Amino acid sequence: MMYFCVVRRKGESWGFVSDSFITAMSKVWLLVLVVVCHGIFSNGVVTNSSTRPDVVHVGAILSYKTIIGKVAKVAMEAAVEDVNSDPTVLPGTKINLTMQDSNYSGFLGILEALKFMEKDTVAIIGPQQSVTAHIISHIANELQVPLLSYSATDPTLSSLQFPFFVRTAQNDLYQMAAIADLVDYYRWREVIAIYVDDDHGRNGIAALGDKLAEKRCKISYKAPMSPLPTRDEITDLLIKVALMESRIVVLHTYAGPGPVVLKVAQYLGMMGTGYVWIATNWLTTILDTNAPLDSDATDDFQGVITLRMYAPDSELKRKFVSRWSNLTSGKSTNGSFGLSTYGLYAYDTVWLLAHAIDAFFNQGGIISFSNDSRLTELHGGSLNLDAMSIFNGGNLLLQNILQVNMTGVTGPIKFTSDRNFIYPAFEVINVIGTGIRRIGYWSNYSGLSVLPPEMLYAKPPNRSSASQRLYGVIWPGQTTERPRGWIFPNNGRHLKIGVPKRVSYREFVSQVEGTDLFKGYCIDVFTAALNLLPYAVPYKLIAFGDGINNPSSTELVHLITTGVYDAAIGDIAIITNRTKIVDFTQPYVESGLVVVAPVSRLNSNAWAFLRPFTPMMWGVTAIFFLIVGAVVWILEHRINDEFRGPPKKQVVTVLWFSLSTLFFSHKENTVSTLGRLVLIIWLFVVLIINSSYTASLTSILTVQKLSSSVKGIESLINSKDPIGYQQNSYARNYLVEELGIHESRLVPLNMPEDYAKALKEGPGGGGVAAVVDERAYVDLFLSTRCEFSIVGQEFTKAGWGFAFPRDSPLAIDMSTAILRLSENGDLERIHDKWLKRSACTSQSTTYELDRLQLNSFWGLFLICGLACLLALIVYFILMVRQFSRHYSDDFESSGRSSGSKSFQTFLTFVDEKEEEVKNRSKRKQMEKASNRSVGEDESTNSSTRRYTESCSSKSLDRCEEA
Repeated sequence: MMYFCVVRRKGESWGFVSDSFITAMSKVWLLVLVVVCHGIFSNGVVTNSSTRPDVVHVGAILSYKTIIGKVAKVAMEAAVEDVNSDPTVLPGTKINLTMQDSNYSGFLGILEALKFMEKDTVAIIGPQQSVTAHIISHIANELQVPLLSYSATDPTLSSLQFPFFVRTAQNDLYQMAAIADLVDYYRWREVIAIYVDDDHGRNGIAALGDKLAEKRCKISYKAPMSPLPTRDEITDLLIKVALMESRIVVLHTYAGPGPVVLKVAQYLGMMGTGYVWIATNWLTTILDTNAPLDSDATDDFQGVITLRMYAPDSELKRKFVSRWSNLTSGKSTNGSFGLSTYGLYAYDTVWLLAHAIDAFFNQGGIISFSNDSRLTELHGGSLNLDAMSIFNGGNLLLQNILQVNMTGVTGPIKFTSDRNFIYPAFEVINVIGTGIRRIGYWSNYSGLSVLPPEMLYAKPPNRSSASQRLYGVIWPGQTTERPRGWIFPNNGRHLKIGVPKRVSYREFVSQVEGTDLFKGYCIDVFTAALNLLPYAVPYKLIAFGDGINNPSSTELVHLITTGVYDAAIGDIAIITNRTKIVDFTQPYVESGLVVVAPVSRLNSNAWAFLRPFTPMMWGVTAIFFLIVGAVVWILEHRINDEFRGPPKKQVVTVLWFSLSTLFFSHKENTVSTLGRLVLIIWLFVVLIINSSYTASLTSILTVQKLSSSVKGIESLINSKDPIGYQQNSYARNYLVEELGIHESRLVPLNMPEDYAKALKEGPGGGGVAAVVDERAYVDLFLSTRCEFSIVGQEFTKAGWGFAFPRDSPLAIDMSTAILRLSENGDLERIHDKWLKRSACTSQSTTYELDRLQLNSFWGLFLICGLACLLALIVYFILMVRQFSRHYSDDFESSGRSSGSKSFQTFLTFVDEKEEEVKNRSKRKQMEKASNRSVGEDESTNSSTRRYTESCSSKSLDRCEEA
């Protein structure tokens, strides 16, 4: 049998064992615990039994001299005093809290826990460190003694493995979730984690990695350090961090090494502009406990973001805070110290345990202990393991602890099903000057907010990005501008960018023979976009492909995920399966799949004479023929006998005159000046229209159109003819997987010459019926080969972009640069430099271009219309003046007549021939002269005779009316 013992010489003290020794000793102690702590079994021997004793013994393990331990010690002493003086809690029973100083040693913490197990201890508060809690929890499980820790926040201390461990503070899982939300809120994607290399550090950063992954973020570099690192070790570690790309640093450590890390970072220039430091709650613990700090101490913390466990404001909290200075007076040689949130949780832990013990007694629980039969087998030796006993009421007390529902100085205290406190929340703190500034809150309920979490609990949870909000931050370097979060590290490393080594369509990208240089449209776009970035990007272009066949863009993109390349540029189509593994920039070329087929000339049909004009042009021209005819009739009707006669004859005259002007064959002469003016302008318009129609019709009939037996992708799907595609293009997979075309019908082609040969040979001669390829390639192919054409519509929509690893910030900046190239016209100029098209490319749209549009003639129609309108206005004015002159005497003699009668008279006047009106006016003037020379009788007879003569010259109806 093998025994383990601890030997100490008389007069010597126990040596100090640091946390680094725990790792070495943990294996030894786990071997001991395998023997001591394997299952729960007792022999039924009961000692120290009572129903409700006068005193309940509780142990506490902490480090008095640490920044957490000294605060917790005072807080727990005050809590015990308050509990024992409160008659409503544990009436008739006092809590006897025995504290043991582990002196920041995990080994001593284990020994202190074993000592408590030798006594009638019903629960242990502590330990202070997660590392120690992992080991002591095994002992607590075996002896069924609840272990309550207010500072062991390691998320892997789970209730499944350690059922008797109860965390009475916020789980680090939520603190890491808050940091992940911060990273996502500021649109960063990668962080660097610096942490202590123990259970507390490793498990906390592992939880951070999981939470970041939920936000599509990640830890790009992990920098572990020992729990008690030297300054040189910290310097070496930070130098490695400075060579990394990310500038977002999460510092998860203890209050001891944490400030040293920030001080060295300040010395190395890593606390300046561009860096972001996010510290876990160890920093707020220092700031709260040692406040106020002098400026020298806070200089190293400027701009740092940190978290603090949130305790809502309440009357209980304010009373306890007001007592704190009295509680700490005389407790330290350096004077009083501040109250941190760990002190608040330590105070509430005692109260929580008191309520649980009270409920334990109320349920009839008794404090009794039993010997463990397996421990009795280990009697003898200096360890006295058989002196430890099992707490028979441990399970009942544990259940009462988990069922506590109270309000403490930290707020509502209640456990969830996974043994975490309800409403986990943190304050987000920004260190500024010699103090701190709260920029918001984080809660597991609603994420980031500037409102206290308790104000949000009454509302439905809202984790949308629009609802996330924080106040402004002053970042390292005294800047308020959000840091980009990454740079290209100054480590001499260049980005390895893969470039396809094409053998066809080299206008897009090609390698200069005998060099490592590349040229082409894609290369020029890439370099132009890089020049717009606000920082330098060191890179090296590396050829991908054998130079014999065109390489596969999918394989090139896949090599980014394996780390062979840091990016890929060239004619890389943005398709679904590629976007799943990499990030693409904004497309710089719009390109989808089209069908190219041979075309033949199309003969004209019987209705070809209608094609020169569009329907709108035909309609407007016809309307103007009628308008001009009507205007000329109005202007000529009173003076031209050819425009007079019965209504039917006049309508025929207007239509004939209008249409005959098209051929300049009108026989009717125009007499009026206004009519001739309108006719001259209209004949000029007809001349232009006639000439344009003749020229367009000639072009249509002489320049033959092209047709193809292939109408588009639908006809290819329904046929059995072979189809060509560019080798290693995604077109093949699309045709097979999406359109269901059998692979045996597909023929790979490599060069443009292969395209032309296969299309000319056709399906019957061993060639293909059509070629399916991307529009960008096809446009270049057709620019010199007019015997082929695009048939049908573009049946996919895609584009070309540059590929980068997932969540690469460079992809975002490059997309912005490409948009700027498009806006300022540089992208179009680069396109014209390499890919300017010839006339053959646009032959499929020749039909629309040959037709004459209305917008080509609207100026002529406008002039003609204005001339007609002006002529009518002048004619109307002349008619009104003439009418008023001839009928003024009649109106004066008959008095004021009605308006309708005057209008009817005016219409009759307009319809009369102008010569008759003039003759009647002359006779009236002669009669007036004769009336002055005869007497009154003769005047009456003359009037009767004049009236009779007048009736003879007017219509019978007017005479009867008179």
